[in-house]
Amino acid sequence: MMPLAARTALRRAAAPGALLAMAVCVAGAQEAITFTDVERARIAQLSPLGDPPPDPTNRHADDPAAAHLGRFLFHDERLSGAGDVSCATCHDPARAFADGRARAQGAGLGPRNTPSLLNAAYQRWLFWDGRADSLWAQALQPLERDIEMNGDRRAIAGLIERDPALREAYEGVFGPWPGNEAGMVDRVFVNVAKAIAAYERTLVSRNSSFDRFASGLANGDPSAMAAISPAAQRGLKLFVGKAGCRMCHHGPLISDGEFHNIGVPPHPEVPGRDSGRYDGVRLLAANPYREDGAFNDADPYVRPVQVRQGPELWGQFRTPSLRNVAVTAPYMHQGQFETLRDVIVFYSTRDGAVSAGHHQEQILAPLELTEAEIDDLIAFLQTLTDTNPGADLLVPPQSPIFRRDAP
Repeated sequence: MMPLAARTALRRAAAPGALLAMAVCVAGAQEAITFTDVERARIAQLSPLGDPPPDPTNRHADDPAAAHLGRFLFHDERLSGAGDVSCATCHDPARAFADGRARAQGAGLGPRNTPSLLNAAYQRWLFWDGRADSLWAQALQPLERDIEMNGDRRAIAGLIERDPALREAYEGVFGPWPGNEAGMVDRVFVNVAKAIAAYERTLVSRNSSFDRFASGLANGDPSAMAAISPAAQRGLKLFVGKAGCRMCHHGPLISDGEFHNIGVPPHPEVPGRDSGRYDGVRLLAANPYREDGAFNDADPYVRPVQVRQGPELWGQFRTPSLRNVAVTAPYMHQGQFETLRDVIVFYSTRDGAVSAGHHQEQILAPLELTEAEIDDLIAFLQTLTDTNPGADLLVPPQSPIFRRDAP
């Protein structure tokens, strides 16, 4: 039974004319965590996470048959040059669609960490440097990149043409096989990526214990508020308050989706300096598979954001979503930090931070957190972990062919 003091606090919070600040009491706990009006408003901005935004550039984005084919292709090592690497090699479903490595290991060793694909459908920009502006444009690049899958679009098109099940599945989504018409290989190549993107759009994770707590806080439901511990609640207060995490990690994705240079020291085994967004903008501008290119399905298409390259972009990297952050170590664009504690200590002390001159983020200063505060922040970040998407989404289907009448 909830202690008398907790019941009294909740009655006062719900009474007409009461202050909106609420004492959040975990049943059976000995402490009450109080959130101010401002903190409650900031917490409300972090949850719930709605449905992914539509992708008009991919007319098959939400087609179950395309997603089914994409799930098969995502796990198909035959798309790689040596037949031994698939998308799932680096985006391992058992590891929240990351790989647990500091740097991606596909056909070769990459220079950057593998981001999780969970909730990737909400991202405006893809890759650490934002060099792709759609899920399908992102899916194209690893297929042929030498250190990732090292495949070849002609070989991929030939595989689909010759494999009876793949061809039937392809034609079931994209229509009759294009034959030898001009541009056939490029069109098939793009369609493969659009099917993979349709699958990736189903990888939604949005029912964490924090989400349940936030709903309870908004609705005055003490049982839902008990979803996270008092330590996690104290960490949440730090997150939306003193620690300033919400400056870059806000909104239901718990990320601003933009790019920042926070002075993270480079990985000692990666030579040179990574230019990040600076070259990402150049690569995006040169990419024929941009959203506004010849392969987009939107008519008419209006680019929502115009991006210009400037020196201020040097060394900037995309702010990752913090959803499922506790299970996607190591952290930062080169996996420089092995644990959440390492990350928070870096922000707390700024020890080892690399100066980027006047283009570095100017708002960053050592947080000077206590050990107890670091523990509380970690406890909160752990509440952002959700169960993975349904078990059927974690493994390849037995056949690429989608049966619309299947149970």
